[in-house]
Amino acid sequence: MWVKLCCLLLYFLALFVLARVFEAVAWYESGFLATQLVDPVALSFRKLRTILECRGLGHSGLPEKKDVRELVEKSGDLMEGELYSALKEEEASESVSSTNFSGEMHFYELVEDTKDGIWLVQVIANGRNPLVGKVHWEKMVKKVSRFGIRTGTFNCSSDPRYCKRRGWLKSTLIMSVPQTSTSKGKVMLKEYSGRKIEVEHIFKWITAHAASRIKTIYSSEHLKEEWNKSDQYRVKIYLFANLDQPPAFFSALSVKFTGRVEFIFVNVENWDNKSYMAEIGIYKTPSYILRTPEGIYRYGNNTGEFISLRAMDSFLRSLQPEVNDLFVLSLVLVNLMAWMDLFITQGATIKRFVVLISTLGTYNSLLIISWLPVLGFLQLPYLDSFYEYSLKLFRYSNTTTLASWVRADWMFYSSHPALFLSTYLGHGLLIDYFEKKRRRNNNTDEVNANNLEWLSSLWDWYTSYLFHPIASFQHFPFDSDWDEDPDLFLERLAFPDLWLHPLIPTDYIKNLPMWRFQCLGAHSDEEMLETFADSESDSDSENKEVFSSDREVSEDDELGTCHGCSEGERRCSAEACSCASHYCHQEPCERNARSYSSVGDLEPDWSAWPPDMLHCTECVVCLENFAKGCLLMGLPCGHVFHQNCIVKWLAGGRHCCPVCRWASYKKKQPYTHPQPLSSEPPS
Repeated sequence: MWVKLCCLLLYFLALFVLARVFEAVAWYESGFLATQLVDPVALSFRKLRTILECRGLGHSGLPEKKDVRELVEKSGDLMEGELYSALKEEEASESVSSTNFSGEMHFYELVEDTKDGIWLVQVIANGRNPLVGKVHWEKMVKKVSRFGIRTGTFNCSSDPRYCKRRGWLKSTLIMSVPQTSTSKGKVMLKEYSGRKIEVEHIFKWITAHAASRIKTIYSSEHLKEEWNKSDQYRVKIYLFANLDQPPAFFSALSVKFTGRVEFIFVNVENWDNKSYMAEIGIYKTPSYILRTPEGIYRYGNNTGEFISLRAMDSFLRSLQPEVNDLFVLSLVLVNLMAWMDLFITQGATIKRFVVLISTLGTYNSLLIISWLPVLGFLQLPYLDSFYEYSLKLFRYSNTTTLASWVRADWMFYSSHPALFLSTYLGHGLLIDYFEKKRRRNNNTDEVNANNLEWLSSLWDWYTSYLFHPIASFQHFPFDSDWDEDPDLFLERLAFPDLWLHPLIPTDYIKNLPMWRFQCLGAHSDEEMLETFADSESDSDSENKEVFSSDREVSEDDELGTCHGCSEGERRCSAEACSCASHYCHQEPCERNARSYSSVGDLEPDWSAWPPDMLHCTECVVCLENFAKGCLLMGLPCGHVFHQNCIVKWLAGGRHCCPVCRWASYKKKQPYTHPQPLSSEPPS
């Protein structure tokens, strides 16, 4: 999990650097940055009208460019980033969906039970035509959807009783707005009573009702009283402007953040004395001022703080988040981290997706389970202070310049989902490349496994649960009556190969005995090399003869007695040293050890060996002699190997001794040294 978390953090860092690169390229090509102010005088009439529509200000009665420009200046400073976003949104020809209500319960669930949003519903009376035509309704839907206002159509033919009970006997427009300023309060339905059925007139009616929920201040005395008042709202946002009513985006946000942030509109149109504004630090209008217990923050001075619904919504969510916002954020992060498993996992394609599905299910389940106690703790009354301190930490951290960059990058990548997905895919492919290269350097076989091989191994894994006990329950050392059964080896041979490959973890390897090979009376390295060279040249022919003769010995003779090695042999053969099975005696191995020591003038220090280990001087895995100081490892059967050799052997899935095939995770009865054989020749 920590690897995936680090990969996700690297991805976010790459996104941050990439956004700065895009800003530098835009500045190099056009000569301006997104935070640079734009002079409305230099803009065309179409661009000015687009800005007003995005801010939610009516301009139907302003035919001249001068009036439109003044209205833009009165609503707030214009930045290059806001202008670019507004023009891009206007060019987008995406159709906005509208809900079709099926009946009373559907209408109640979405409209009357939704406490934090505005709904505009067109009611079509039974047997009547709609109040707004299809073309104008589509324009209306697209216009109000910019401000988070949801739309729908209720046809009374689907539920005439409900329409009759409501009094909807003719086609009309219904607007749903929260009635109180508390979170999850009552909802009131208002009916359109205007005579002009035009988009601009209906939009003015909507914005007027939404603005009526905002507290409006018309005098400096009222401002002083409100500024010094302390109430339930910890966060307040003031709009100081020379406007008749606040912009539609400001009113829509007041509904969305009901109970969390209080929105106040200060109309300074007819003010003669603005001395109190100077006292509290307001020197120009329009100004968006955020007042918190920690101080005053001027919105619009940092990166990405545009005068738009989307930018201010992102800003307020970071300052005063809901529990649902934090849950959605954690859900997105957890799933992004889980999808990294698709690139980290190596091997067959089917294996990647199986691991991905398993990771997604595990991570999402753990996330939901971990959120349940958190929600329970937040309901406790004595955690209110903890909640307040957490919000204070959010406000301190999210009013920094770094936080404004992060919000700007979030808005940029969320408006360009193709770029976000392509960078995520590119990052994942880089992780896959480096992970594959790392595993190839470690000689991992699963990198080149195909789908068929992995499905076969998956079937082996599945059937091992059905036909073989799980080895993780058999802690090493493990005492069982089966270990004393001499027919165990024959019974295992009676089953197919699938039976011989159970699902066995490799945790037991760290419990196997390890020690270093030491010698008694060791000479210098030069003397050892000279002695070794002389011994090798003198006994080369003899070694070949003995080795070939030993290889011709049958298995039946091997089980009956252990073949000795010749006196001049340099090292013990694999069959003799390890004695081929647990029925062989230890004496030939010791005799070979003495032969080795006599040639190399070295005597192994057997006192350093564990008492249950068989004495031997050669590893049958690599067929190399034990060098002085090398690390050895023994198995429960008593056979000894190089530590590196036997670990590779066991980690490859062969959980048995290379010599006697005894299970490497099962304890064996201690080896008892046999009585010396009689030296008398057989009669």
